[in-house]
Amino acid sequence: MEIKRDTYLEKLKLRRKNGMIKVITGIRRCGKSYLMNEIFYNYLLSEGVQDDHIIRFAFDSAEDLTKIGENLLELYETGRKADPAKFMDYINTRISDKSDYTLLLDEVQLLAGFEAVLNGYLRKKNLDIYVTGSNSKFLSSDIITEFEGRGDEIHVMPLSFSEYMGVFDGSIEEGFDDYSVYGGLPAVALMKTGNQKTTYLDTQMRNVYLRDIVNRYHLQSNENIGEVVDILASGISSLINPKRISDTFRSKKKTAIAPDTVKKYISYMEDAFMIRCVKRFDVKGRHLIDTPYKVYFEDIGLRNARLEFRQLEQTHIMENIIYNELRYRGFSVNVGTVEIRETGTDGKEIKKQAEIDFIAVEGGKKYYIQSAYEISGHDKWVQETRGFDKTGDSFKKIVVVDRSMKPRRDEKGYVTIGIREFLLNPESMDL
Repeated sequence: MEIKRDTYLEKLKLRRKNGMIKVITGIRRCGKSYLMNEIFYNYLLSEGVQDDHIIRFAFDSAEDLTKIGENLLELYETGRKADPAKFMDYINTRISDKSDYTLLLDEVQLLAGFEAVLNGYLRKKNLDIYVTGSNSKFLSSDIITEFEGRGDEIHVMPLSFSEYMGVFDGSIEEGFDDYSVYGGLPAVALMKTGNQKTTYLDTQMRNVYLRDIVNRYHLQSNENIGEVVDILASGISSLINPKRISDTFRSKKKTAIAPDTVKKYISYMEDAFMIRCVKRFDVKGRHLIDTPYKVYFEDIGLRNARLEFRQLEQTHIMENIIYNELRYRGFSVNVGTVEIRETGTDGKEIKKQAEIDFIAVEGGKKYYIQSAYEISGHDKWVQETRGFDKTGDSFKKIVVVDRSMKPRRDEKGYVTIGIREFLLNPESMDL
């Protein structure tokens, strides 16, 4: 069964022949290779591009490596990367005329000196280049700089809920429950049983994601960074900072770990796209606040697996899912904060900070969004929307709740919508 990734296909289509290297990034197992080698490849064929003018090469494929005189087992055993001279000789044999060719290169970090090779190909006007990679070196957010400012990133996320429902065999309610627990990695979406999904996610988290980071940064073990992952996973939607995590180690783990080390670990995870650190934005002061900040996981299933599926707090999980949806839709997202002044029992003025879960911005569009698992009455509504009241602007304000509910607007113009309706309708923020 094919999982459609139309949003990302459109991004690739818009970037065709733009004179840049299209770098497809994303957390491991999110579907980068399938997007490039199947979905985009078939699109090119449908557009009339001749198959012999599309050069696909996977540097982790034994069959492809034999084409350039390399042996996958030998490369694996020696730790050597593919010889760039052999690869370039092969490409020269495939390019038989001066018409346009498309290069689709998978796991390109397994080619020695790939940055220099690709920069050289940029000088050839008839080459349109697309690359993916799957280890932490390639997935690092600074990889674009390797291509001297001529890299164009397409960041692929795990499946959104709407993509997930395209292959889920069941009701929307059942699908959302499943998605909230197991997340949106494509392989997970196609598995039939909960046991298959939990085993896969646990294995990936322990043996792939953390191991990549340990190997890349030459850490002695994954014990300490694993503990940091646990703390971050337990604290999604809560404000955190490295010093607070360091203090937790000292008080609960009886282990000393410096705040700077914690900060490094968090940056390693963010570079590998496991997590996202989201800064707060002072709405009135119009400036970003560096710390404390919030952390959300790129895939909620991996977060749950790290905690052995024991902390399935729907309030926090729902907030993480909304954050990922906003990014999937192309928004830049921050946590909002506004100052509220109240009068205390002694008659003195008290200054407090009210939080707005998300400020989503794209071009001239701006939305304030509150994730509210349940609105039990008027007092709860006032609590959830008091930050909206103090923004002092007319941008749209949306409260997302965990029940089936079509958009409903109150007398202040604030919109309430159910989480499933919000996620499944790409126009839900403008209804």
